[in-house]
Amino acid sequence: MTVFNWQQVVEKKRAATKAAVDAYLPAGILEKLPSEDVVDVSAFVKSLLTPSQLQLVEGELDHTLSLLRSGKISATDITKLYITNAAIAHQLCNAITEPNFDAAVARAAELDAYRLKNGPIGPLHGLPITLKDQFKVTGLDTTISYVSLAGKPATDQSALVDILESLGAIIIAKTTLPQSIMWCETESPMFGLTTNPRNRKYTPGGSTGGEAVLLLMGGSPLGWGTDIGGSVRIPSSMTGMVGFKPTSSRLPYANVEVSTDGQEHVPSAVGPMSTTVGGVVTAMKAVLSLDMSHHDPRCPPITWREERFQSVFGRKLRIGVLRDDGVVRPHPPIARALDAAVEKLRAAGHEIVEWDGEYIKQGVDVMDEYYRVDGGEDIRRAIEASGEPYLPRIKMLVEKAPALSVYEYWQVNKEKWDLRQKYLKKWNDAGIDFLLSPVTAHTAAPHRCFRWIGYTKFWNVMDYPAGTMCVDEVREEDKPTQEWKEYKPRNWLDEWNYNLYDHENMKGHKVELQIIGRRLEEEMTLGAMKRVEEIIKA
Repeated sequence: MTVFNWQQVVEKKRAATKAAVDAYLPAGILEKLPSEDVVDVSAFVKSLLTPSQLQLVEGELDHTLSLLRSGKISATDITKLYITNAAIAHQLCNAITEPNFDAAVARAAELDAYRLKNGPIGPLHGLPITLKDQFKVTGLDTTISYVSLAGKPATDQSALVDILESLGAIIIAKTTLPQSIMWCETESPMFGLTTNPRNRKYTPGGSTGGEAVLLLMGGSPLGWGTDIGGSVRIPSSMTGMVGFKPTSSRLPYANVEVSTDGQEHVPSAVGPMSTTVGGVVTAMKAVLSLDMSHHDPRCPPITWREERFQSVFGRKLRIGVLRDDGVVRPHPPIARALDAAVEKLRAAGHEIVEWDGEYIKQGVDVMDEYYRVDGGEDIRRAIEASGEPYLPRIKMLVEKAPALSVYEYWQVNKEKWDLRQKYLKKWNDAGIDFLLSPVTAHTAAPHRCFRWIGYTKFWNVMDYPAGTMCVDEVREEDKPTQEWKEYKPRNWLDEWNYNLYDHENMKGHKVELQIIGRRLEEEMTLGAMKRVEEIIKA
């Protein structure tokens, strides 16, 4: 395929997306949109809502679901509300790859009729949701931002999609992700650049960037993404949302489109994103009301364990605190917010254990070895099938090193399992319930500025559940101190991050922390998130 042809494919794809989205825009809205020089558009969509609509969009997911089950709001009304919000948000920040608006409205009408006759169909009855583009939905493309996959609508669905629909959810759209998925920002030749609603010169993170944008702007109450190095947690952190990465086998990955499909050394994990901790808890409870082992042979037969969730409450917790991973020092607002959270937890009677960054750099190095196992062949084949250009970071990834031999690959696997065994002992010896740490070393940052994601990536290597939550924002008091000005970075990554700190332009962006639990202890990790949220916000 020639360069001219790949561009034609992109033009056709973007035109189809635009037509489907524009059909649901309110009359005259395009003339009311903020101009391109307005960087903060985060409140625009919500400014158009009635008080009751705003209350719904900003409320807890459980409350919305109770209204849907009781018939106090209809699936049709709420679906149309979120479709309109998502369509407007897309105009401002470019978040949608596949609108599913017509099918969603039709499904909402079916569910309304079903409820009147039979009652709600499931725990997510009538709830509009969005999905990262990776998830297959019948009739929609699943390009994962590869031009070569455009124009090939799915004839079947991802296991999770079937599950969500059986529980009553309504899929309104699929959302943007980067070329190849394998980067923590959201940009591709196929769909262009997705921007952060709080500052469109900043990235929403990635790879599940489009989901984070819609959640922040009121275009979705619940999103689903995937995470192999922080792809759910990083965009949640960059936008002030809540993201949760379970153990990789806890939720089904069956029939999800992915780069490097077939690698099992550090599997990607499916996880929910919402505006509150309660939202992701509700999502996990709903899905795990079913036995996932019946949907994906990789999943264990473990349904939701309410007693594990409740076990975190009503007792003293022993909490490890990782302030610095030893590679890249967090920016001042993150350090301040973590200090404040620790003091509140200590004041509430919990025991704090200082935790070091031992093994983190080694774990990240192992992960980077895995990224290059095939010498970049999988990604190279997908990109070169159309002739589309490589994004610079993806070009670097595929050219990083030659493929490993089978023997070399075995040695990396041995190192991974040795590392997991050592970390298990470290955790057991310390007797902690969970860990509290930064999500990244910086808050939201300009486009194409991400370099170090060790704070998230390490937990993929360990395969531990981890969730993010908003605890503060960058404040006036976070101006660089004399100590910060005199700090001597430890390495080039630390220096890059040090120079990235721009207090004036980062002010107002959200600060998030990460809670990490033991492998396959999703319920306890979510319980810890809820408990910490209650204490910090008290």
